[in-house]
Amino acid sequence: MVDVVAQMGPAFLGSRLKRLGERMQAGAASVLSDAGIPLQPGHMAAMAALRTSPRTVGQLAEASGTSQPGMTRTVSQLKRLGLAGDVACDDQRSRMIALTDEGERMARRIAELVWPRVGAAAEEILALVEGDFLRQLAIIEDALAEASIAERAARVQPSALTLRDYSPALAREFHDINAEWIESMFVLEETDREVLEHPQERIIDPGGDILFVEAAGLGIVGTCALQKTGPGAFELTKMGVRESARGLKAGEFLLQGMIDRAQALGAEKLYLLTNHTCAAAIHLYEKLGFTHDAGIMADYGARYERCDVAMLYTGD
Repeated sequence: MVDVVAQMGPAFLGSRLKRLGERMQAGAASVLSDAGIPLQPGHMAAMAALRTSPRTVGQLAEASGTSQPGMTRTVSQLKRLGLAGDVACDDQRSRMIALTDEGERMARRIAELVWPRVGAAAEEILALVEGDFLRQLAIIEDALAEASIAERAARVQPSALTLRDYSPALAREFHDINAEWIESMFVLEETDREVLEHPQERIIDPGGDILFVEAAGLGIVGTCALQKTGPGAFELTKMGVRESARGLKAGEFLLQGMIDRAQALGAEKLYLLTNHTCAAAIHLYEKLGFTHDAGIMADYGARYERCDVAMLYTGD
């Protein structure tokens, strides 16, 4: 099953972070329940802030980075549980919230039984991540404070496409994009696995190349390879584009870029092998100058069991 949220890249960053937060909060809620504490993870920021001193609802909202209406609901819930209450304030226009004696006892219990355990579990996960992830989150938060997603989106040309050269950091994208489309229509063959799992050794080192297409806001959405198969001969292979790029003409942009790259590498024969069920792709190949060729089929068609279409680039 395709993970649509992950596949959509940066465009679904908010949804992915929300999903991540929900998963982590579900675990934290279980820890709270096991400790016999009748609160939810959403109450924790207010409890942490009120441990230090009484605060107004506005100050609590600012300290936790949440909306004032949301914090008002949280405070109301804490009051119903007898954990918080109003206290006198010099400014008669403001209302200060403080923990009750029971709230203080509850906060100490949370600090003893919950936060250390949840924190240690989170640190175990963070140890798997390269770099300072919490610092990276802070950078994202600061950037959003400076300009919202809506403000930034207004400055972006959504159809902007760019080509990216191969690097080891993109090897996983090359594998996943191709494995996804092949397995959706065919069976991943051994020759597929060899190339997808070893792109440096099977494509780059023998004199071939790999390109990627990146779409503004979506990240890497497509890839294609040139596999050198003989002196001046290159197979255009492993071309795939994610569904998230549908309508952006990313495939045509990528294919033209790969034709240009093949010519730059001195290709005298540029061909491809495919299957008749890939009708949309075949139409695109024809549009950009590939023609059906029986000689290519005879010479190279046996490479894939699924191959029943062979095409040669003629530029016509």
